Amino acid sequence: MDPEPTIDAMRTAAQALRSGDARERARAIQVAQDALDAAKALALSELQISRDHELDGASTLNAWVRNELRLNAGQATALVRNVSALDELSLVADAATAGRISAAHVRVFVYGIRHVSLTTMREFEDVFVTVALEHDPGELFEAVKHLKDVTHPEDLDDAWEKGMDKEDFAVNAVPDGWHVHGFLGTTTGAKLKKVIDSVSAPHDAEDTRTGSQRRVQGLDHLLTSILGNGLPSDKGIKPHMSVFVDADTLQAAAEHVQHADQHPGYLPKPMPPVEPATLAGHGAIGPNLLMYFACVSDFTAFLMKTDGGTRQAQVLNAGRERYQPNQLQRRSVIARQTGVCATPSCHHTHLEIHHVIWWSLGGTTDLDLLVGLCSRCHHLLHRGRLHIAGNAADGFTFTTRSGRPLRRRRRTSFVRAA
Repeated sequence: MDPEPTIDAMRTAAQALRSGDARERARAIQVAQDALDAAKALALSELQISRDHELDGASTLNAWVRNELRLNAGQATALVRNVSALDELSLVADAATAGRISAAHVRVFVYGIRHVSLTTMREFEDVFVTVALEHDPGELFEAVKHLKDVTHPEDLDDAWEKGMDKEDFAVNAVPDGWHVHGFLGTTTGAKLKKVIDSVSAPHDAEDTRTGSQRRVQGLDHLLTSILGNGLPSDKGIKPHMSVFVDADTLQAAAEHVQHADQHPGYLPKPMPPVEPATLAGHGAIGPNLLMYFACVSDFTAFLMKTDGGTRQAQVLNAGRERYQPNQLQRRSVIARQTGVCATPSCHHTHLEIHHVIWWSLGGTTDLDLLVGLCSRCHHLLHRGRLHIAGNAADGFTFTTRSGRPLRRRRRTSFVRAA
């Protein structure tokens, strides 16, 4: 480590402390503090290699930091983690030891090494250091997170699935009102966010209510309207949600899910590093969730033209004219299944209409190629845990991810023969 940049930052801070300009003092002190944080992390790197922390009775570097530097566990862990970025990324180390970027910036590079890859972070190191020099750690994190979404789109679907698995929502009475708590997955949360945003918008420039007041009052007006006019017999009118996706991404996602659908039990075809689809108001989404949105009739997919890497606001395609099954087709599918989900051993009755040959893969809205699935089974299908083949005329076949067929159980008859 070259100590001169850090020494220069400390010398500048010492000189600024003698001046009467508080702004210059604050800037110089911050630069010196950032430089010292980096120098401290590099010193810890040397200590980790030599294992001299054991001379003070500390079995780990983290324990030594807590004992000798009197930092709490969280601070110690963050400081030790920064060691990896400064050891592996020379441009980051140079900027940090000069006090040009903060320890918080360095933690973002640690995130990139762990969740993107060291090789990729080295490839874009100069770009990210430039971002760090000009922006706060939050802006840098968004840039690194975007690279992660591009290079590891499967992680987006993993996050979606994990969210689905831990969904919960409860409204419990407490002495002073009601306690609302839980966790919503990507799609349900986006719908709620859309509704709350629409009912809590300020009335005008003179609306002085706080954001929390507007949200609660908007929700109250919405619930009052629903109760006053009766609950919808079916789904009612859903909020409109938009998914923006490049043509290359849509094609790659279709091939990705088609491969998984045709080869159950095998690893899916890897997604190429393309620009991820974006759910308005939420952010980047993975290929499986994109295909789910393409399948659900209440969502419209927009294809956007790109020119030299710059997104243009020119709509190429807003969906096919007959993508939505008409009312007669919906009723026919439900009547054919006697109002019950088509998946064997599933008895749910609230059904969504699914294209057996996915619309995104060239399927048509023909009655024999439509099937009614409950919301749970529909999500399982788009998460790759359920597969459907065949048609209504010859019969549908259902298989699990491993290729095991699902069969509907026969009902035992208790009618006594005459």
